[in-house]
Amino acid sequence: MKTLCGLFGMSSQAYYKKKKNLLSRNQVKTAILTLVHYYRSKAPRIGALKLHYELCSIYGSDLIGERDAFLSLMRSEHLILPPKKPRHTTDSNHLYKKYPNLIKGIIAQHPNHIWVSDITYIWIQGGVCYLHLLTDLYSHAVLGWILAPGLHAMYTQQALSQAITEAGGGNLCGTIHHSDRGVQYACDAYIRVLMEHHIRISMTEDYKPTDNAVAERMNGILKTEWIYGMALFKDEDDARMQIAKMIEFYNNERPHMSIGMKKPMDVYYGEVPGKCVWKKAKSNA
Repeated sequence: MKTLCGLFGMSSQAYYKKKKNLLSRNQVKTAILTLVHYYRSKAPRIGALKLHYELCSIYGSDLIGERDAFLSLMRSEHLILPPKKPRHTTDSNHLYKKYPNLIKGIIAQHPNHIWVSDITYIWIQGGVCYLHLLTDLYSHAVLGWILAPGLHAMYTQQALSQAITEAGGGNLCGTIHHSDRGVQYACDAYIRVLMEHHIRISMTEDYKPTDNAVAERMNGILKTEWIYGMALFKDEDDARMQIAKMIEFYNNERPHMSIGMKKPMDVYYGEVPGKCVWKKAKSNA
């Protein structure tokens, strides 16, 4: 070995030192990729920037490396995700009262200031079911959700009831509920529940999905970071079980850019120095 090293103009000590450093770099790369695959197993389409932020916050930037180097590693391993477009739909062809938009130009100032609701399709083998969601605008926390076989208002109302319970129930007169003009949100039963809790009612002014952008964004996160990267759900029960895991991870573990890379439930319940708030998303029937 000493002779071979001499032919290449290096000492045997330098060779073994370089070999040790190379082994160390390979071990670090393997460790980073193991962590990436772990997070992707829980959230198949979580983005590279969020992964870098989260891994650095837990393991330190000395181990994970600078952002550009991390992104280069992700590209070299074909782990950068291609963008995908979500589907949207709403049915506003009804005779119920359509309420004005109360949140135009308004920025949510605290948890339970503005809630946004939406419904989205979830495809399963042999058919489709519907995810009814209610999200807190300030924290981006999912407060209520129901996966149901139909678009009936009773399911949307169940998601609303979950959110009201999460918020402590009673008088919620400081809360604005914003939705599209779908019949589920405008029907008498749903409006009655909002009024019973003194929640102000706000609706989009036209039929553009962008007028309920935060709710649409929540749908997009679930689909682009999870569902589009998974095999089709076997049935409604399988979809419900998997979506419960997604929402739990989203609420309690996924950093969110628009709230300073914090976790939604940490922001919703208030952050205590040195203490992380963990509140699991409810599973539901």
